[in-house]
Amino acid sequence: MLFSKLQSLRIPVAIALLLACHLPAHADRLSDQARAAIEQIVHDEMESQQVVGMAVGLIQHGQVVYTKGFGLANRERQLPVGPRTLFRWASISKPLTALAALQLVEQNRLDLDADVCKLVPEFPAKGKPITVRQLLCHQSGIVHYTNGKLIQTKRSYDSPHPFEDCILALDTFCESPLVAPPGTQFSYSTHAYILLSAVVQRAGRQKFSDQIADRIARPLKMTTLQPDYQWKSLPARAVGYRSLAGEIVRSTDTDVSWKLGGGGFVSNVEDLALLAAGLINGELVSGKTEKLMWTPQTTISGKNTEVGLGFFISQQNNRLKVFHNGAQEKSRTRLVIYPRERHAVVVMCNSEYAKPARFTTAIYRVLATLARAAN
Repeated sequence: MLFSKLQSLRIPVAIALLLACHLPAHADRLSDQARAAIEQIVHDEMESQQVVGMAVGLIQHGQVVYTKGFGLANRERQLPVGPRTLFRWASISKPLTALAALQLVEQNRLDLDADVCKLVPEFPAKGKPITVRQLLCHQSGIVHYTNGKLIQTKRSYDSPHPFEDCILALDTFCESPLVAPPGTQFSYSTHAYILLSAVVQRAGRQKFSDQIADRIARPLKMTTLQPDYQWKSLPARAVGYRSLAGEIVRSTDTDVSWKLGGGGFVSNVEDLALLAAGLINGELVSGKTEKLMWTPQTTISGKNTEVGLGFFISQQNNRLKVFHNGAQEKSRTRLVIYPRERHAVVVMCNSEYAKPARFTTAIYRVLATLARAAN
């Protein structure tokens, strides 16, 4: 029966036989056969999508049991993706910002329903209050990239990299009109998370990136997580690739310092996997906050959304699924967690045209089949 199920997932027959005979015996590791099946799936999907380089991480029973790099971090120099290769998190940076904000809420240093303009007066009032909660669940009405008029403040700065300061980074959008009244609809916005990072900096009375390092990276023993400042030399940083007219070419090294809280962090795959494990194990926020974080929010009219506080939420076969994607120059990423089952998959790609959900779906089909067999 297990063999037929694995065949239906289009897993090669030889590997399906191995998986049917050799299931994972321990919570802290994968069997060699399961590892081989997953790696075959990843290789096949990479070939199908023409992905240059990527890395995968698996979490089972709240433990990181597998991480591996595939393909090339630098095609021109033929450098493979290794355990220290750094990929952009892109929008998976948003959950970091959300966690930092919710930690401050737990410490009574931040109110979810506070008017952010009072906390960060550098952001001009928009007629109606915008709350921290609305920033977290993308109901602030703040413009994203192309869904409304985007106005940048024009002035000179003393620093060569002024937007390293998330307060000054507000200049990239703060004069823009809202695309909807706060609380009336879901409207995804990276700029809203830039404002949220400024709120965290102001409420936490510490540089935003230092709060991420002190309260998230260090407790989880994440050794490579850092802002992706292009002016800093990071030899392990993956080169990005894009597809132009059917040809895969090197991408730009676009500066993302201005949107650190919304899409500006970088790390190896191990650190992204450690974040997933830390969330599963309740190491960053309390159970009460976790429940709030992973509860879909409603608009002021009572309309349900599929967005919690910093994460997207869905139910898969009556199981809670928590996830977030990332997409920007040089990167495509995906984080998928089933917190009640205590397992997760993370994917990081250096190819802008990659579809990471196809990787996580294929991997999860194998894991789900193995889990059912093991029970």
